[in-house]
Amino acid sequence: MTRHGADGSHAASLSVERPSEGIGLVALVESLLFVADEPVPVDRLVSALEARREDVEAALETLEEACRERGIRIQRKGDRVQLVSAPEAAPYIERFLGLELTTRLSPAALEVLAIIAYRQPITRAQIEAIRGVNCDSVLRTLVSRGLIEEVGRLEQAGRPILYGTTFQFLQYFGLSSLEDLPPLGNGQKPDGVSLSMERQPHPEPEDGELTHPLKEREVVREGVNGQSP
Repeated sequence: MTRHGADGSHAASLSVERPSEGIGLVALVESLLFVADEPVPVDRLVSALEARREDVEAALETLEEACRERGIRIQRKGDRVQLVSAPEAAPYIERFLGLELTTRLSPAALEVLAIIAYRQPITRAQIEAIRGVNCDSVLRTLVSRGLIEEVGRLEQAGRPILYGTTFQFLQYFGLSSLEDLPPLGNGQKPDGVSLSMERQPHPEPEDGELTHPLKEREVVREGVNGQSP
């Protein structure tokens, strides 16, 4: 398996040593992610391509960089990756598919979501200890929206559910991975953060440029106010 591209640019591809295929490893990875209907473990790509893991990882990095100027993105959560549409295209895709242009979460839901995003995995009791109010209804809403999911059980009495964010969470907020979460301020704790990343209807773009559907994305740094769901 060799790297190609004398110019050293990120467009240089990795090639699988199968001359009859005539296609590089980056293109093969893109093809597999394109046909997958769910996030794919990297090990599954390695097995399907009969390639070394380090080469598949390098191909993913090359593909991710190449996608920055295109209408698709590589999204990664842990050891799973998927190919998704660019967040900048969200309002146009929604209009094309006839979907509702506005999707809103309550301030309480955003607050709980921020706690989970920065402290995952976390239990309901731990979230409620931070907020000081019952979170059952908010958690049900976030689960039904596909923004959080059960990621395990805490090994203690009752084995409570551990919650974590999903791939849908990344897509909703236009993140490639959890590493893209806005950093906390000096000395700031996750329980003092409220995510404010709502999709809003957007005006038509000027000069042919796309407007970012998450342009207003920010982390509002404020104390947890004990607001009930």
